[in-house]
Amino acid sequence: MSMWDRLASIERRFEELTAEMGQPEVAADYERLQALARERASIDNVVTLYREYRDVDTALDDAKALTDGGDAEMASLARDEVDTLSKRREQLEEQLKHALLPKDPLDDRDVIMEVRGGTGGEEAALFAADLYRMYSRYADRLGWNTELLSSNRTGIGGFKEIIFGIHGQGAYSRLKYETGVHRVQRVPETEAQGRIHTSTATVAVLPEAEEVDVQINEGDLRIDIFHSSGHGGQNVQKVASAVRITHIPTNLVVTCQDERSQLKNKMKAMSVLRSRLLVMKQDEQSAEISAERRSQVGSGERSEKIRTYNFPQDRVTDHRVGVTLHNLPGLLDGEIDGLIDAVATSEQARLLEQAAV
Repeated sequence: MSMWDRLASIERRFEELTAEMGQPEVAADYERLQALARERASIDNVVTLYREYRDVDTALDDAKALTDGGDAEMASLARDEVDTLSKRREQLEEQLKHALLPKDPLDDRDVIMEVRGGTGGEEAALFAADLYRMYSRYADRLGWNTELLSSNRTGIGGFKEIIFGIHGQGAYSRLKYETGVHRVQRVPETEAQGRIHTSTATVAVLPEAEEVDVQINEGDLRIDIFHSSGHGGQNVQKVASAVRITHIPTNLVVTCQDERSQLKNKMKAMSVLRSRLLVMKQDEQSAEISAERRSQVGSGERSEKIRTYNFPQDRVTDHRVGVTLHNLPGLLDGEIDGLIDAVATSEQARLLEQAAV
């Protein structure tokens, strides 16, 4: 099926949905109406672009017909109109190609992010804290909400591990490209000689799973309750509220202790567990795909070094697409759209090339 055949088919489906939603029996069925409305909304943008493309194409034919007329002034105006409409038609055709690309069904999900200090000891933990702040500030800029789920702090303000949720429309579509190893090059605060050290932190981005995505048998869980503890292991609460959940079949372990409520900690731990199990399920499904597909931009390999933050040179380099940006303080303050856009654009180009084959 050609692109234009697909667009005509999508428009027909859009009109069918519009007509069906107008039927009294459908309007009275809330769940059915909502399902139809969601499907209609998912193709609304494509149909709008397609209809504008057709209007522009018709107007372009009309303008071309006037360029050969006897009226010189009219012909000159028509030629200007042809130039304008030709450029607009090219823009719309490109937009339609992107709109028809396969959409990740998880793109609209909220995310759970796991940031862990890697190589570099205390400096790596401090860098993990910097990354947590960067993503929190990015979420703030977009009007998204950040929720702390679990953390393991170090004595001087770093994190051995921090797990947090980000809730916002399309959060996964933007943040999924952040998975991988992040490297920092700078002089640590604890370095007396002024030498530059290289440290790393790992970032994992999980689409937040819903209960329908992953079925968890209560009999497969071992739940331990214990006292929350702070630096050095001292108890910070008299009531045991920290929760450790072990999923016995996979040996996945999730611990949450930041809330004072045992129930809240359990709910957060279950949310993290569901998301980890969903990713495991996806990994199993994708294990059979080709090496070419697995090597794509944003493949999600945790061992893949994706980015370097170089403080002495005030630069951040994304190694997947060869993009370097400066203003490192601004980037760490959440101004990372430029980096995300570069990777997302590269991935779209790859998909367009694949679709053209």
